[in-house]
Amino acid sequence: QVQLVESGGGLVQAGGSLRLSCTVSGRTSSSYAMGWFRQLPEKEREFVAGISWSGYYTEVQDSLKDRFTISRDIGKNTAYLRVNDLIPEDTAVYYCAADPARARDWIGVRENEYARWGQGTQVTVSS
Repeated sequence: QVQLVESGGGLVQAGGSLRLSCTVSGRTSSSYAMGWFRQLPEKEREFVAGISWSGYYTEVQDSLKDRFTISRDIGKNTAYLRVNDLIPEDTAVYYCAADPARARDWIGVRENEYARWGQGTQVTVSS
C-alpha cells in the first residue's frame, strides 16, 4: 500500500519562504509522477505543480511560476514544493499526489489523474 505524507506547512509571514515535502512510502517500486495541489478557503482544489517520475520535466500553474518550484529526490522518494515571496492569498491546504507514470515525460495536471493523495498540510500566510 502506498502512502504519501506531507510536511513543512505552518504559519509564515508574508514575504517569507517555505518548502513543503511529500514522501512516498510503501510499494515504491513503481515510477510515480507527483503533483501538488492546493485548496484555498471556500474554493475548489487547484493544480499547483507537477513533476515527472524522472524529475526532468516539471509543470507549474502559470500564475505561480515566478514563486513556486517543484523538485524531487528519487532516492528519498520525496517531492518538494518551494514557495518564495509568500502572500496571504497563498493560504491554503496543500496536498501532494502521486500516480504511476504513463510515460517518461508525463505530468498529471488534473485531480482525477492521481489515485494517491496525502492528508494535506496547512499553510497560513500572515500579512
